[in-house]
Amino acid sequence: MARPAGPGRRALLDAGMSLAEEKGVGALSISAVTTTAGMAKGSFYQHFPDRQSYIVELHRRYHDQLESLMKSAIEGLPPGVERLRTGFVAFLDACLATPGTKAFLAQARSETDLGEQVAERNAMFAALVRADLEAIGWSPAAPVATLAVAMAADVSFQELGARGPRDDLRAAVLAIVAHPVDIRVPPT
Repeated sequence: MARPAGPGRRALLDAGMSLAEEKGVGALSISAVTTTAGMAKGSFYQHFPDRQSYIVELHRRYHDQLESLMKSAIEGLPPGVERLRTGFVAFLDACLATPGTKAFLAQARSETDLGEQVAERNAMFAALVRADLEAIGWSPAAPVATLAVAMAADVSFQELGARGPRDDLRAAVLAIVAHPVDIRVPPT
């Protein structure tokens, strides 16, 4: 569970977000973070036991921001195509606007220590999407929700490379998930 963010902890996390945006996650040495935060190196260890726990907390903070923006966008909408579209667009727009997105998406794909964090976030987003897919008529909806989350993450990565929205990819994902087909799941 994340610790409450006091001013020192918040300054360290803000510094990390800034450095990740400018130079990538690899630039997040303890010295660089504390220098950017205007703090002594020893103060880092008052808030984080090591660099890895700091990286996990940065990742968590980043995804908390995305989650908040997306949930605000869909608040009050009933499950279905419109909520799915609104949430998808809000997520992608937030990824384009949120500092550090490219660094954190790339890191999440390659950093094995973040696997648990990534799996938790993907499961949370898939649960939200699953309700929409069930309302649309997908059965079973869970595997499609998992794929929808993966597609959204990849579209986000593509948009970051393009430095703007990829309307063709957004439309393709929405067209795919908005039209249910019969899925035959082999017995196990």
